Parts: sequence; structure tokens; C-alpha cells
Amino acid sequence: MLNKVTVTTALFFFALLFTQGNNLRAQSYFFERVFDETLAQASYIIGDLNTKEAIVIDPQRDMDVYLEIAQTNHLKITKIAETHIHADFLSGSRELAAVTNAELLLSDEGGTEWQYQFSHTGLKDGSIIAIGQVELKVMHTPGHTPESITFLVRDTKVPATPQRAITGDFIFVGDVGRPDLLEKAAGEIGSREIGARQLYASIQKFSELPDDLEIWGGHGAGSFCGKSLSTIPHSTLKAEKQYSRAFQLKNDEQGFVKYILDGQPTPPKYFAVMKQLNRVERPLLIQVPVHPKLNQTAFQKAIDNNLLIIDTRSKDEVAKGHVPNSIHIANSNSLSTWMGSLVDYQQQLVLITNELHTEELTRKLMRIGMDNIYGFVTDLEKMNIELEKSDLVNIGELKKHLDKKDAQIIDVRSESEYNVGHIKGVENIVLTSLENNLAKIDQDKPVIVHCQSGVRAAMAYSILKRNGIQNLKIYSGGINEWTEKNNELVK
Repeated sequence: MLNKVTVTTALFFFALLFTQGNNLRAQSYFFERVFDETLAQASYIIGDLNTKEAIVIDPQRDMDVYLEIAQTNHLKITKIAETHIHADFLSGSRELAAVTNAELLLSDEGGTEWQYQFSHTGLKDGSIIAIGQVELKVMHTPGHTPESITFLVRDTKVPATPQRAITGDFIFVGDVGRPDLLEKAAGEIGSREIGARQLYASIQKFSELPDDLEIWGGHGAGSFCGKSLSTIPHSTLKAEKQYSRAFQLKNDEQGFVKYILDGQPTPPKYFAVMKQLNRVERPLLIQVPVHPKLNQTAFQKAIDNNLLIIDTRSKDEVAKGHVPNSIHIANSNSLSTWMGSLVDYQQQLVLITNELHTEELTRKLMRIGMDNIYGFVTDLEKMNIELEKSDLVNIGELKKHLDKKDAQIIDVRSESEYNVGHIKGVENIVLTSLENNLAKIDQDKPVIVHCQSGVRAAMAYSILKRNGIQNLKIYSGGINEWTEKNNELVK
């Protein structure tokens, strides 16, 4: 089952003819992009159609998708590579290598501080990886991270210029990788400007490649690894030179540094955990785990032992009745990001969900290394637990509280969203920082939380309730309803 993974076949068992200048070139190799919508993460499988050898680049941890692709297309995965040490997901390179006995090829660039700390074949700038007649040449492209590399892919039976670049988090469609994550997520103080200048130099070097070079990045829209990523799966160097702001600053290093560091989103908290786990030895999950479905006795024991209960149902279902002290994080494409941002990795978890979603949730969490699942509750009605209802207010009630100034009203959206436009008199405490700002909550008056659409407000409500805030309400309509009814926002 390839859960929530989109497989895009770019070149599939056929010869592609194309022109560059006066040259007619033909290439014939297997190429597929595998896209995980839950983390907006792309990986690639490239194979020689004659020798049937294949390489996988930047695999996700539930790696059965690559085994199925290889089996379906009569390929043998002989090599596995990564573009850099990832911060946004737990790489499946070692799981895939354990199953296939493929050679693990990883960057040895970036200096001693940025080396993988487990056995692998090292890659340097200019290294060549051969997959039959397909050649992948390594280009060191630091900036996003010091060890970052790009793979320039070509069919050796056509003229000696690459047809594709697998750029990882160096270049995306419409954007380039952010250079501030080492500082913001990994605590490397002072590295953001150094990374920005390295990124500028890497772009200058990369710009010298052929204009028709296809660019296949490591992420799409929805990733926190850039600030303006496109939904389009690939681009060309020519298009990026024309339309990407980062490329247009090629003669202005200082302007580039300012542009690339301004306005980057706050990275999820789990990025620091991923960065560490992807460098060191760690336990491997060769198969997707199957966790038990808990009966009433086991669920009650989990509650008594203070296991963390995560309710993944919709906000409307949760509002009608939820387990006291549970945390609400709806099962959506953003679940992994919110879990990694709001939940302690040391906590043992019980997940409330529909029976059809247990494998899907397991996959989403294993992709960020959150494996500590005690079990699932798939029929809450049978658990004989007294449920609580959420306390909701409508827009009219919210306005009354605003007029009387008798409630603390909190907007839990990001700081940038709040600054663009918010309800007058409402303060901003970002959802991911709520537990660190409990002292700001006034328990002597009603507290009302809201966001854009009600999704984050429902999560905030559950977090505050779990932390003992009792006089609490949700304005579920949020900014969407507020503006739809022609109410004013202030900046």
C-alpha cells in the first residue's frame, strides 16, 4: 500500500527525443519521482533499462514504495544516495540498504562537523556514480547545509552534458533552499549568514550549466525548507534564471543574503531531532509496524499511566466529545509536522482514529521517527469513557467580549499571519509556543482562542485544557468567517 504517496513517471521505458541547438539527442533510462504529500518531500529512482540497475536518491523511511517500483519494472536497487543530511524527515536510506544490500553513497563534503557517522561510501565534488549507461556526477553545492550535493544525471550515449539535476534542498522550483536551518533548528549560532554566502556562490557555479538542464528538487509547496516553493514538480535552469528571485540577484551578494534570510518560516521543533538521527546510528524499521487496537481495559490503563492520548479525528467530531486531557491533532497532510512540533518524542502515544487510518498514521509518524505508539483506539464509543465537549463561541459572542473587554482573546496563528492582519484587540501567541507561554494566560477571565479556520484553534484548546486552563472557549470561525462577514482586520 503506497499511502499518500504520489508517483510521477517522468521517463518510463521509452526513448525521449529532444533538440538542443542543432543536436538531436536521444536518452533512454528509467526515471521516477516519488512525492510524499504529507511532508512535501520528493525522492527519485533512476535505472538503466538494459542492465536493470537502479539508484534511489533521498528515500523516505517507509521504503516499500521503492521495492514495489523496482519489482514492477524488473529493476534491482544497487545504490542509494542522499543529497544532504535531512532535517525535515527521517531518511530511509539505511532501511532500504538493509533490505537490498545496495551500496550507500553519501556526501563527505562540508568538513568534519558535517560527516555521516556510520559506514558509507563517501562522495566528493566531481565523484561519478555509474548505473549502467547512466552517469550521476556529484557537484558540491553548499549553502542550505555545508555537505549538500547535487547529482547531475546524463545518458552517456548522448553528448556529454547532463539532462537533469537532482538538487535536493539546494534549488526548488521557484525558490532555493534556506540557509538558516542550521542556526534555527540545530543551534549552530552564526551559521545563517555563512550559509547564505555559500548558497550565493553555489548558485553562481550552477548557473554556468546548460540552460535546458531540468531541475528536480527535494521538496514542493508545503515544505518548511523554503519560503515560496511551487507545486510544479520540475523546472529548467533557464526558467529559474528568468523567474526565481534568488537567481536574479546574481550580481548582488549582499542583496541575495538579505533576501534569502528575510521572511523564512519558523521551522518545526522536530527538525533538530531529524538532523541528529540522520547523522548517527539508530534503530531501523524494515517493515511498517502493526500496532495493536486497544480494548477498554488497555485504554483505561493507558490513561491511568498518563500515556499521551492524541485524537486525530476532525475538529468537529472532537468538539462534540473527546477524552479529557487528550491532545487534538487532526489526521491531515500536516499531521506529521504538527506532531513533530507539539509532541515530545519521549512520550508514549495512544492514537484515536478511524480503523481505516491506522496504517496511514503509522507511516506518517515513522517518517519523522515518532515510533513510540502504544496502540490505537478505533471505536471510542466502546471505551466507556466520559467525554468532554468543547466550548464554542460564535462571531456574535466574540464581538460582545471584544466590546466589553472582559475576555482574553488569543490568535494562535504564526507571527507573520498576525502581522498581515488580525482582529483589533486580540493578542498573538503562536500555537507551537503555547506551552512555553502559559504564564501569559489570564485565568481570572474567559480565554478564547482562534486561528484562520479553526483547525489550529482546536489544537490550542486541547493543549491549554491539558495544562489546566479551565475557563476556555474556541471561536471556530476564525479569520475566514470574520473577513467573509466584512469585518475589519488591523495590521
